[in-house]
Amino acid sequence: MMPNNKLTTNPIDTSELSFDDFKTIVVNDYKIAFESRQASLLGRKEVLTGKAKFGIFGDGKELPQIAMAKAFKNGDWRSGYYRDQTFAFAAGICTIKEFFAQLYANPSVEADPASAGRQMNCHFATRSINEDGSWKDLTEMKNCSSDIAPTGGQMARLVGLAYASKLYRQNPELEYLKNFSVDGNEVAFGTIGNASTSEGVFFEAINAAGVLQVPMAMSVWDDGYGISVPAKYQTTKEDISEILKGFQRDENGAGYEIFKVRGWDYPALCETYQRAIDVCRDEHVPVLIHVTEVTQPQGHSTSGSHERYKDKARLEWEKEYDCITQMRKWMLESAIISEEEIVELETTAKKFIRDVQKEAWNEFLAAIKIEKDEVITLINSMANGDPALIKITNLLGNTPDAQRREVISSARKALRLTVKDTSAARASLLTWYNEQIGLNEDRYNSKLFTDGAESPFLVNELKPVFSEESKMVDGRELLNACFDSNFARDQRLVAFGEDLGAIGDVNQGFAGLQAKYGDLRITDTGIREMTIVGQGIGLAMRGLRPIAEIQYLDYLLFALNVLSDDLASLSYRTKAGQKAPVIIRTRGHRLEGVWHSGSPIGMILGSLRGLHICVPRNMTQAAGMYNTLFRSDEPALVIECLNGYRLKEKLPENVGEYTVPLGKAEVIKEGTDLTVVSYGSTLRIVEEAADELAQMGISIEIVDPQTLLPFDTDQICAQSLAKTNKLLVVDEDVPGGGTAFLLQQILEEQKGYYHLDGQPKTLSAKAHRPPYGSDGDYFSKPSVDDIIEAVYSMMNESNPGKYPAIF
Repeated sequence: MMPNNKLTTNPIDTSELSFDDFKTIVVNDYKIAFESRQASLLGRKEVLTGKAKFGIFGDGKELPQIAMAKAFKNGDWRSGYYRDQTFAFAAGICTIKEFFAQLYANPSVEADPASAGRQMNCHFATRSINEDGSWKDLTEMKNCSSDIAPTGGQMARLVGLAYASKLYRQNPELEYLKNFSVDGNEVAFGTIGNASTSEGVFFEAINAAGVLQVPMAMSVWDDGYGISVPAKYQTTKEDISEILKGFQRDENGAGYEIFKVRGWDYPALCETYQRAIDVCRDEHVPVLIHVTEVTQPQGHSTSGSHERYKDKARLEWEKEYDCITQMRKWMLESAIISEEEIVELETTAKKFIRDVQKEAWNEFLAAIKIEKDEVITLINSMANGDPALIKITNLLGNTPDAQRREVISSARKALRLTVKDTSAARASLLTWYNEQIGLNEDRYNSKLFTDGAESPFLVNELKPVFSEESKMVDGRELLNACFDSNFARDQRLVAFGEDLGAIGDVNQGFAGLQAKYGDLRITDTGIREMTIVGQGIGLAMRGLRPIAEIQYLDYLLFALNVLSDDLASLSYRTKAGQKAPVIIRTRGHRLEGVWHSGSPIGMILGSLRGLHICVPRNMTQAAGMYNTLFRSDEPALVIECLNGYRLKEKLPENVGEYTVPLGKAEVIKEGTDLTVVSYGSTLRIVEEAADELAQMGISIEIVDPQTLLPFDTDQICAQSLAKTNKLLVVDEDVPGGGTAFLLQQILEEQKGYYHLDGQPKTLSAKAHRPPYGSDGDYFSKPSVDDIIEAVYSMMNESNPGKYPAIF
């Protein structure tokens, strides 16, 4: 059903404006909206003509985004999705030329500051950090966290961006961080499409922000569809603000202020956003602005047409209630502008957009054209009449808008065809090609991590100090002392998670610390893994140093989308324009039962490139890793050993200071017959097996990689293999999980294959999740018996006379 509403004439407050000033504001808003619409229309054409690969645009949402931009101030943050181009233009976080540069995937940071061509169009970001990784003054900027394509994925981090303002306002110890906040006055603006409010992360984030009472302003652009699926299949009552009425604050408790406004009503939009953001900013109350009756003139994207799923009546209504059409009508009826003036404005805007588009396209091609001409010259210089080489240059030369892949592919093919040529001409082409490898590595593959002045690899290694007076304590007490020392040292540190605050986490690593440092710094949360991680991302993007706890490693699955889509790719997708040095703390490996003893390391390694993955074997090593991470600025996952909290360890005298470097493997036991590589809880079982193996005359060398990402940067594993010539990899992931990665690193990356004199073996858990009970653990995960027999079997294969078969 289409609404039948007539255009309202709610006036903008003009009490302090002259008519000319008022007219200037309104006409400029219309100009921005019209230019944005023309950019959408022309962008779609650029995709359909093949200049760009894919296009998704913000047409139909221009007026609400202009109204939102009016309330958006320096220091504020946006966490939105890929429909917000008009807001980006109006707020000044993106120019139209940069918009087209991103559409063409220009790999230059100068051309596309948001992503250097690494993201689809309309994925916006501002650059929060300098080239050396240091922070800019975020209070002097209008900030935009880097967009991701999953349409609800922005919600988790939005909670953290808003929560930071609460901490900055309520914790006076943070006043010295002048570059990040002005008294916590910053609002975090979120945007989402109506259909994506069906996602679980939306509801989780809405609930979290209501509980936390943070300045989060959530706008829902409601066009009645999710691609082709109408609202009746998306939302109960087909109305998200209707079903969220229970969140409205009242005399019974804190909650939200909820606003509803039509997307084509310019005066009402301006008034609504001003009122909503004033409440949000001043009172630190989350607000929901449900913008209804929005249209989408070009459909979802360039991959399809909305004429396929909207009937004629709906399409006619959308044409009439297009927000730009309605604003134009209102301006003329209110005598704000004449028909002649508005036609002139529109004509000028259309020409401006075409000129900017051409400029962006030509700049994109300019650098490639230089490379294209160089390749043609280099190949021709060695062709000597060879028809195959001449064909390559002719084909490339006749491709007017050749892109870099065609240029590089031509060079590679020419090098393949002349593999036996030893001429100087071929050497010149090869030199040019090798130079391009480095340039293209930077363009397309660099900055998985920030690699700045605060890189963890620049943190000095400091060994733990022990003395005769050093006490033997439980592992949990050692961790507690580490956290205590660091929280006293660095006011930016905050920690939160389920059961973390009042009881000090389920294993007592934070016992007593909330009472000491307050519940703003050490905090309990609800059961909401996605927004626990998002809370950490947002806080870290705003200059704080969060420890976000996921209670058990198995529960990481509930937050994997946020960790993988958002945190792990943040540095890469902005080419080190943004960073979020959050530490995800969890515990895993051996305990009891299907959901409390998993070790999904293969899943983690496959989905979290862009995080450092730390797998300490005990709490001494874990504390050293935390000390390193607290002094650096890159995100990490630390997996503590569940069965290590009550094991006794010696307490270092410098428990909050010593560091364990990332990527440094350690030989735990030297041996001569066979190398065993393992980590975490399983490592202790390998050490136990080593004693019985020694009694059998077998000497194993045990290597602990300590971190899986990065892995053994000094190639200790390969060095061990050069001595033993045999390799067994042991972990408690499923077969082919973590062990496959370890083998690839040792045998391929470290070239350990060449040291082997027998087949490398792996010993892992069974393919299913571990059953409950001690017997379940024994029969589903590597045991001491399994390790002894696996090692012995490998020795039997190499020397059956000395080591006869056991079975």
